[in-house]
Amino acid sequence: MSEIRNYTMNFGPQHPSAHGVLRLVLELDGETIQKADPHIGLLHRGTEKLAESKPFNQSIGYMDRLDYVSMMCNEHAYVLAIENLLGIQAPERAQYIRVMFDEITRILNHLMWIGAHAIDIGAMTVFLLAFKEREELMDVYEAVSGARMHATYYRPGGVHRDLPEVMPKYQASKWHSQKEIDRFNESRQGSMLDFIVAFTRRFPKCVDDYETLLTDNRIWKQRTVNIGVVTPERALQLGFTGPMLRGSGVEWDLRKKQPYEVYDRMDFDIPVGVNGDCYDRYLVRVEEMRQSNRIIAQCAEWLQQNPGPVMVDDRKVRAPRREQMKGDMESLIHHFKFFTEGYCVPEGETYAAVEAPKGELGVYLVSDGANKPYRLKVRAPGFVHLSALDEMVRGHMLADVVAVIGTQDIVFGEVDR
Repeated sequence: MSEIRNYTMNFGPQHPSAHGVLRLVLELDGETIQKADPHIGLLHRGTEKLAESKPFNQSIGYMDRLDYVSMMCNEHAYVLAIENLLGIQAPERAQYIRVMFDEITRILNHLMWIGAHAIDIGAMTVFLLAFKEREELMDVYEAVSGARMHATYYRPGGVHRDLPEVMPKYQASKWHSQKEIDRFNESRQGSMLDFIVAFTRRFPKCVDDYETLLTDNRIWKQRTVNIGVVTPERALQLGFTGPMLRGSGVEWDLRKKQPYEVYDRMDFDIPVGVNGDCYDRYLVRVEEMRQSNRIIAQCAEWLQQNPGPVMVDDRKVRAPRREQMKGDMESLIHHFKFFTEGYCVPEGETYAAVEAPKGELGVYLVSDGANKPYRLKVRAPGFVHLSALDEMVRGHMLADVVAVIGTQDIVFGEVDR
């Protein structure tokens, strides 16, 4: 046999399993990894610096673009930080809407993750199944905000507007018969909340389908069991949060330990792993989808029974209603000033964190009393997890790098902020 050569190779950024613009410089001994050096910065957009040059209320849309599959959760952390400095709190109905959309976002994220992770490892069908359900939740995003992804729906003091009374329906086209259109629109006859309730009843069966394809599949287990093992002690030292930490057996979830909005009124469980490998992290995220579904059902039930305002009645942080703006000169001036200059936030500093789908997403905000942040720092979970990639893949084979990147659920918008 010829001698095994040690060599260095690039993994990404053009690799389909690199999940964005990740470039790994791998040092190999044959096909065994000796060292993995993540090179980041290829996507860098300077979100934090941009936010420091704009009024507070103009940067909400930038937050959507951090982890661009967990859009509203990113907004939530930023909006909470501004509310802390302003000393205001969203009305109760707005808090329930935020919690419901946080969990819809968690399911959206995990559906994207399970599809991408499975296709990386070689399972095609799960990707197609997951995107079917994801499409329905994207319709909810679009109905409430007008945008399918980058919603900019949360605002300091509440949410942009109340939930719509009607759910948009499919229109007849040359690609679908009227019979098909009627079937598509069956669950869209009532309000958005009716549509969401129908979704929560149907979704557990969908998760069962994903599990049928993967959980006991021997190829899936061969690719994920005992791969990328992280002990609970090491996970804490590395700064893991979210499913990465819970997969190692540490029961830490901000929704339970440091509840914000109305999470303390919700009935749900925190799934934890045992071995801290890729398979355990997969099981944790699958169970999280079921728990999020429970929370959404509870919020939808409360929202159906309790109407009310969705924005604080403070003219400093709330734009005038559109019908006022169209018919009243003072309101028009207020509207113009509100969206061009924004409002001044009292001097001080704060840190607001939410349990985003990938882990703890925190926003550290410093105000000097002006209408724009003096300093904004985002604590992104993906950045912390990526820093542990070298440790997780050492001694594994080249193909296992793909499984470990998938289990970290890396999205580069928040790594290269």
